[in-house]
Amino acid sequence: MSVPLNDVFKAIADPTRREILRLLRHEEMNAGEVAAHFDMTKPTMSHHFSVLKAAGLITSRREGQTIWYALNTTVLEDVLAWTVDLAQGKQGEKK
Repeated sequence: MSVPLNDVFKAIADPTRREILRLLRHEEMNAGEVAAHFDMTKPTMSHHFSVLKAAGLITSRREGQTIWYALNTTVLEDVLAWTVDLAQGKQGEKK
């Protein structure tokens, strides 16, 4: 995994960021469309986007003045694979 797991877990620990991921699961959205779902200041929303981007959970692209965000499923797949590996390892341990 190229992104440290700590960054991913920090990002998804926050309910607002989990909701942003949920909003992006079906389609790319611009920052204003995502922000419309929350009662937060622009700097607060920007912070949430930054944490998600640093964790590799979302990607962004600029189109003029508009920033578009999309879900990066690759990192989520890596976390899922890590979780499955962890669970399988625990199954093989004796108590």
